[in-house]
Amino acid sequence: MARRSLPRILSNGTAQLVRSRELARTAADSATDVLHPLITVTRGLSRLASAGRRRWAETPKDKRGPLLFLAASVVLVVALVPYGPLLAVITLMAASAWQGRDRTPPPTTGPDESQTQRLQSLYEALVPYLSAPEDPAPLYAHGGEWEKAFVSHEFDDAGRLGQLLLRYPAYFPDGEPEARARIEHLLTAKSGRGREYHFAWDEEGNRLTVTVLAPLPTDIAAQRFVTAPGETVLGFTDPSEVQRTLPLAYGDEQRDVPPVVWRTGARSTEPHLLVLGRPGSGVSTLVRSIALQALQYGDVLVVEGGGTGEYMCLTGRDGVLAVECALAGALASLEWAANETERRLIALHRARQAGHPPPDDCRRPLWILLDRPSAFVHLASANGHQDPQALLQVPLRHGRAANVTVVIAEQLDSADALSEAVRQHTRARVVLGPALPDELTAALGAPPHTTPLAQVPPGRGYARLGHGPVLRLQVPATPDPYDDATSEVDREAVLALLPPRSEVVEQEVPLEAAVAES
Repeated sequence: MARRSLPRILSNGTAQLVRSRELARTAADSATDVLHPLITVTRGLSRLASAGRRRWAETPKDKRGPLLFLAASVVLVVALVPYGPLLAVITLMAASAWQGRDRTPPPTTGPDESQTQRLQSLYEALVPYLSAPEDPAPLYAHGGEWEKAFVSHEFDDAGRLGQLLLRYPAYFPDGEPEARARIEHLLTAKSGRGREYHFAWDEEGNRLTVTVLAPLPTDIAAQRFVTAPGETVLGFTDPSEVQRTLPLAYGDEQRDVPPVVWRTGARSTEPHLLVLGRPGSGVSTLVRSIALQALQYGDVLVVEGGGTGEYMCLTGRDGVLAVECALAGALASLEWAANETERRLIALHRARQAGHPPPDDCRRPLWILLDRPSAFVHLASANGHQDPQALLQVPLRHGRAANVTVVIAEQLDSADALSEAVRQHTRARVVLGPALPDELTAALGAPPHTTPLAQVPPGRGYARLGHGPVLRLQVPATPDPYDDATSEVDREAVLALLPPRSEVVEQEVPLEAAVAES
C-alpha cells in the first residue's frame, strides 16, 4: 500500500505558527516604539491625577472651599489670556511627559571602587608568575592596567569574585601541571578561601576561565532511583558536567539533579569500583547505598574488615548471601565467590558452545562488597592464612564476563596495603573526604579541575570512571538505620529500601560447609 502524504496543514503548520508568532512579536515591538510618547504622556497623566486625588484627600474639609475657588480663578484667568488654553495644554503635556518618564536607575556598567581594588590586587599578584624580563610588551607588569589582562569579570552579592576570564602570555607553560597548580592556588587564595573554583584552561587561545561552583546538595536522602538494570548511582554532581538528570523526591516536591551513573555488566568498561576515604568521610554510606541499589536486581555478599557492624541491617535480607566480619568467614565467603565466578564462566562457555542462551543462574548479578580489606592482612599473616585479597583475583579478572561486580572500600591512609590486582582492575575510583591534591591525583589518576576544600560534609568527594573526567560527587545520605545518631527521617528512608527478611535464616547451611562441599 502506498504511503499517503500528510496534509499541508499538518506538515508545515508548525512553521506557519512560528512565523506568525515572529510577525506578531515584531508588530508589537514596532507599535511600542511608535506609541512610546503617547504611553509616556498617559502614564504621566495618571500619576498627576493620583497626586491630585491624594492632595484633595489630605486637604481639611474647611479649606476645600477656598481651594476650589482658587482653582476656578486660575482656570478663568487662563481662559481669558490670549493663547491661554493652548499654553495650558502644552504645559500639561510637558508635565505629564516629565512625570511619566522611566525612572529606573541605569545599571552600573563597571566595577565600583572596592571591586576595582580587588581586581588590581589580583592583577599585581599574578605579575611574578605571568611575566618575563625579556618580554618587550608584557601583558602583566607592576603598575600595569588590569583591564588589558582581565577580559570579563562578575561579582556576587557579597562583593566577592564570582567569575573571571583572564588572558595570559603565550610563553606561559600551561601544559605543565606544576605551573597550573601555582596559578590555581594563587587565584583561590586571592579570590576567597572556603569556596570551590573551577578552572578551564584554553591552551589554544591562552585564556583561563575561573568560576565559583555552587555547593552540591547535601539533603538528598536514600530513595529508589530511576535507573536501568546495570546502572548504579554513585552520587550527584554539577549540572554542567553530565547530560542527564534524575527526578528526586525532596519531601513533597521533586527536583531534577544530575547524577554520576556507574554502569556494570558484560559491556561495562569499568566493571569494578574502588572507594577511598578517611574515617567519617562517608565511605560506608556509599557502599551501603550501592548495596541497596544492587539488591534490586542481584545478590550481594558483604565482607566487613572494620568490625563496626555498619552493614548489620542487611543480615538475613532477601538477596543478601552473607555479611561476614570475622577472618574465617571472610576467607570462606571470598573463596566461595571465586568458585562461583569459575562456575559461571564454565556454564556460560558451555551454553555458548551449544548455542543456548545463558543459564538463569548466571544472569542474576553477583555483587561482592569488601570494606577495609587491609584489616585482614595482619590477622591473616598472624594465623598463617593467605591474604583475602588474593581470593579476589578471579572475580576481578573474569567478573565482567561472569556478571560479578567487586566493590572495595579502603581508608586513604591504608591504600598502600591494597594488592596489585585490586589496583589494576578497579578503574572506577571514588575519593571521599578532605584530601591533598597529590593524594587525589595518585588515587584518581588525574588531577581534579576544582580546588579541594579542607572541610567538606560527609559523602563529599570526587569520582572518575575509567579514563573519563574527574567529577565532583555528593553521595546520597544512606546512614546505618540501627545507629542511634541517625535521624528518624533517614532511618525510615533506608528501612523502606531494604528487602524483606528471609523466612529461613536460622536453617541456612553455613558458608564454610557449602565451600567444603563444592
